[in-house]
Amino acid sequence: MRQLKYDEVTGMWFRRMLLEEWFDKYQYEIRYNVGESAVHCLTFADIDIDLRHVSLRYGYHAGKPELREMIADQYEGLSSEHVVVTNGGSEALFSVAVCLLKPGDHVIVEHPNYPSNYEVLRSLGCKVDLLHLEFENDFQLDLNELKALMTPQTKLVCLTHPNNPTGSMISEKTLEEIVDLIESRGCFMVFDETYRELAFGHKLPTAASVSSKAVSISTMSKSYGLPGIRIGWIATKDKFILESVLAIREQVTICNSAISEVIALSVLERKDEFLENVRRHVERNSQTVVSWMENQKELEWKRPEAGVICFPRIKLDVFLNPENLYQLLVEKYKTFVIPGRCFEMDNRHFRLGYGGMPRELEVGLKNIGKALKEVVDSTSF
Repeated sequence: MRQLKYDEVTGMWFRRMLLEEWFDKYQYEIRYNVGESAVHCLTFADIDIDLRHVSLRYGYHAGKPELREMIADQYEGLSSEHVVVTNGGSEALFSVAVCLLKPGDHVIVEHPNYPSNYEVLRSLGCKVDLLHLEFENDFQLDLNELKALMTPQTKLVCLTHPNNPTGSMISEKTLEEIVDLIESRGCFMVFDETYRELAFGHKLPTAASVSSKAVSISTMSKSYGLPGIRIGWIATKDKFILESVLAIREQVTICNSAISEVIALSVLERKDEFLENVRRHVERNSQTVVSWMENQKELEWKRPEAGVICFPRIKLDVFLNPENLYQLLVEKYKTFVIPGRCFEMDNRHFRLGYGGMPRELEVGLKNIGKALKEVVDSTSF
């Protein structure tokens, strides 16, 4: 019988994520959200869709056929049979982990990352090694380090590029080398491609198209600004994974919301139109952040290569308690960033998101500067 990892402190098999606790506590108490990892959320008015005749019945367990076909078009060599639509990317990550792993299996997870990528694996009793992306190495993946971490017991490697929260990328050549390594070792790779459409330069090929040992995961939440519809998906050539994910979700969510699937299909049918607007928006906001960072004496960063997030750091020679800064921001300035501790990183880092509306971003950045000065001045005496 499979046994989960029990947390004797909390009394739970699964621990709450520090990231989601921070969101839960503050995201509705603030006015300037510059920590969010998605583009500005769309409304029904933006989508211009008529839902009056949508049948509110149970849906297809693998997802609406037309939606699966639309998603499959993004993956060379794959068809709708290789896609399962899930309740957000989170269900996709969870389901793939549960279907592939058992207690004691060795897993390598790129870090920092969205915490679900490693928290689920820990709770399943897996041996989790973190493949660290270092600030001093521009948050670039070290292929030699990945090779050094791999053992004969390695069952899964979990990567996210463009990365959350650093905005870093890997090259197509590096992806090919990783795939060669995965295939030679006989393990699987989960590749989170949530921000793939927001690469500032050349997009990576989809991992599932490159290898039968790869599982691509994506979502409508980030690049499309639709986190509220909770639509994500997995794409893979591996039939065992596809069938296993269906078996798992039939015990939990059964299927997706009929309304959400219709919305997702409508947006993907106009994908180029929506993404063109998003890219212009992100490019403009990105330049705002670049200009702001150039004038921040207490902060340093690695400029992101993709997505709508970056991971600045308070310089090591600046004397302050970072937590005081984050609390001051939310309580006094009603401004929201994500502390580094929420990603099990040095708390001098914080996630800065620039996918929101320009005015919100501009005011939020000014408030970070004001709060930073206030905290620094208060600790200089």
